[in-house]
Amino acid sequence: MLVKDVIQVLEQVAPSYLQETYDNSGLLVGTFDTEVTGILCCLDSTEAVVEEAVRKGCNLIVAHHPIIFRGLKRLNGANYVERTVIKAIRAGVAIYAIHTNLDNVHRQGVNAKIAEKLGLQRTRVLVPRTGLEGIGAGLWGELDHPMAETDFLQLLKNQLHTNYIRHTALLGKPIQRVAVCGGSGSFLLTAARQSSADAFVTADFKYHEFFDADSQILIADVGHYESEQFTIQLLHDIIREKFPTFAVHCTDLNTNPVFYA
Repeated sequence: MLVKDVIQVLEQVAPSYLQETYDNSGLLVGTFDTEVTGILCCLDSTEAVVEEAVRKGCNLIVAHHPIIFRGLKRLNGANYVERTVIKAIRAGVAIYAIHTNLDNVHRQGVNAKIAEKLGLQRTRVLVPRTGLEGIGAGLWGELDHPMAETDFLQLLKNQLHTNYIRHTALLGKPIQRVAVCGGSGSFLLTAARQSSADAFVTADFKYHEFFDADSQILIADVGHYESEQFTIQLLHDIIREKFPTFAVHCTDLNTNPVFYA
């Protein structure tokens, strides 16, 4: 099996043309015709993840976030991006990223995985892309039954494995319709409100953006890593479904760069 065979399977789920114009998904390090010895799935490609891939006999990393995002002008090890790329090249490890194209698919996408964890039913794309069914930004769905806001926040803590959630003031009304967006989703707040969602689960809200809830919706900022952590298993399952006997691993490393005191 070659690198291009793995990419073909992944892009049957999330074609590369669905990525946003600012994104840099695709094969970032390595060649398409390399024979694959093993695959390591992760959220972030880091130096430690490359080392883990080597230990596990994997010469292909499938990551959600592109390690090369804003472009490289030189490779001299001056920062973690350059060091990761250098380490991967020296070790013969290819790196493939599947980012906003995986965000933008309804079925088997990042947001569908969050919805699954929260038990959301009857899910729909929050902002559909014109002319493409089941494609677009964010997702909304409904809980089986209304929940008190405090119970809903506890559900988020339990299911997303976090003890810290930044949120707007409680509104004193039950939560049933929920909008979600893995990663940085503040740009979807207006759409979440227009969908009549009771709550919006995402990450990376800035201070002043919380005011934009305007007492109409409960914003729950669960953290970037926390909202996307299940993408690792999602990638594993997509590949394993097609290649059930091949060596496909999930990283054992927590690459979240944010810590809480």
